[in-house]
Amino acid sequence: MTFRNFRINVLIRILLIAATLFALIYAWINFDFFITPILIGVVVVLEIYSLYNYVDKSNRDLASFLESIRFSEFTRSFQVEGMGSSFDELSKAFNDVIRDFQTVRTEKEEHFQYLQSIVQNIEISIIAYQKDGSIEMINKAAKKLFQISGLKNVKQLYPISAELVDKLLAITPGESSLIKVQQEDDLLQLAINSSEIKIHNKHIVLVTIKNIQNVLEEQETEAWQKLISVLTHEIMNSITPIASLSSTIDSMIRALQETSTTQVEPIDQETVEEIQQGLQTIHKRSTGLMHFVNTYRNLTRIPKPNFQVTTVKRLIHNLTPLIEEEIKATNIRFSYEIIPEDMEFSVDLELLEQVVINLAKNAIHALEDKPNPQLDIKAFLNKRGRVTLQVIDNGEGILPEVLDKIFIPFFTTKPKGSGIGLSLSKQIMRLHGGSITAYSQVEQGTTFMLTF
Repeated sequence: MTFRNFRINVLIRILLIAATLFALIYAWINFDFFITPILIGVVVVLEIYSLYNYVDKSNRDLASFLESIRFSEFTRSFQVEGMGSSFDELSKAFNDVIRDFQTVRTEKEEHFQYLQSIVQNIEISIIAYQKDGSIEMINKAAKKLFQISGLKNVKQLYPISAELVDKLLAITPGESSLIKVQQEDDLLQLAINSSEIKIHNKHIVLVTIKNIQNVLEEQETEAWQKLISVLTHEIMNSITPIASLSSTIDSMIRALQETSTTQVEPIDQETVEEIQQGLQTIHKRSTGLMHFVNTYRNLTRIPKPNFQVTTVKRLIHNLTPLIEEEIKATNIRFSYEIIPEDMEFSVDLELLEQVVINLAKNAIHALEDKPNPQLDIKAFLNKRGRVTLQVIDNGEGILPEVLDKIFIPFFTTKPKGSGIGLSLSKQIMRLHGGSITAYSQVEQGTTFMLTF
């Protein structure tokens, strides 16, 4: 309908121009007046100009409409009235299409903002980057995880972990990987999963990163607790009857010794003494094993923490008298620092004292025969705002192959050690929702970190 009305209007205008031209020629030939042909000529010029504007208006509107679509500019509107019915319909059609595009664009913008909100506020770290490491998108969780305000290229993470950057640049779609990152006061176990998407001829690598340190520690602790529970059950089932039997046999031998003097052929006394000595040894060893098992049962019987708000300063003041005598005897220089001095946290003070005392005694043992021995305890808020305690010594240090095993139950390098102190400390920290990690360099010292 629109194009039919347009053709009719153009045809009428052409006919009017033709008629006016005919009148102009007729007046020029048959009349001697100059004014009339001039006026008719002006009318012809106006009609031609009107036809040009009429046709050009549709071209301009069409060009403007296409530019609006091309540049996604949907705020324009087209004049609906005053241009004739054909232009009215054309302009109305343009405005309807513009409104439809505007509605679609608004919906897409809302959907984009919705997805952006999800990506930015999700707890899992997300990074999207090109093959050369150029960052396309990084969410808040990733910035918080790596303690950065922004990231332009993956390679900027080299100071945090070269292994992490190399893995991100070499990771393949669908690959999963586990990376350990040791920061100043935190140990991160990062689970990385990747996928790849193509946008505007660009290949984008999309990785999700999650710190699973707490999950691994919980699973490790639970596994050891189950193992210990099974071991103690089985050992007790074997040791209890042995202890009982050895005690019974010992009593029987004593009775036999008392009655042997009345017999015609007394039992060889030397033989009886050897049997008695052997049974006593069995009894003694069995009793020792039961004590051994009962001691290690403590690993699975840690009481539930009784949380109370207290100050770090109180913890250290409670600790100092317990280690003061050993420190003086070994000439260890002891110091502590708390920043801020009135820092508070919610803990079970008695359980936590047990942890710190164990770490302090380990440090004192490591400082034996060390020139200028130094023991420091530091408390501060780390980059993530978490209360952190450090027990630092300048002792002999721990070998790398040993450092990975020190929290395993029963593992010890001390001749008289039980191997449960650090395991017990780790479980206590887990009950506090925190973690314990260690950093050491041979001949330079060791740092144990308690993070709450």
